[in-house]
Amino acid sequence: VAGLGPWSRSAAAAAAGGVKAEGMSTAAAAAAGGTSSETGVIVVYVTAPNADVADKIASTLVAEQLVACVNITPGITSVYRWKGYIERDSEVLMIMKTQSALLNKLASKVKELHPYDEPEVIAMPVVGGSSSYLQWVKDSTAVA
Repeated sequence: VAGLGPWSRSAAAAAAGGVKAEGMSTAAAAAAGGTSSETGVIVVYVTAPNADVADKIASTLVAEQLVACVNITPGITSVYRWKGYIERDSEVLMIMKTQSALLNKLASKVKELHPYDEPEVIAMPVVGGSSSYLQWVKDSTAVA
């Protein structure tokens, strides 16, 4: 599955299509549904096939105020099962900070910009941290 990783349309169809899943913690479900977390801030992980793609996605998301910041981490290896085989791909990890209320818009924009059919977009609530940094994340993103 060169260049596409395990994220094809067939995998998406098998995954039952919603963002919120049964059995999630209340905080995780709230973050996944785009409502709130303890601080109202979430960290979102998105992988990309290379740094150029990651930079394009990150720049667009910051420009559109869907995220306050994106850390681009090169040199990760993803190991996964795909069509009965164990696969390994080199990828780049983007670590994004935003408001939980923007998750659905963020996920839609990532899907629009990303070369994978079904890119990884997973969110975790931020339960605490520097209050001034968390305020900066809120001030740097636009909730309409």
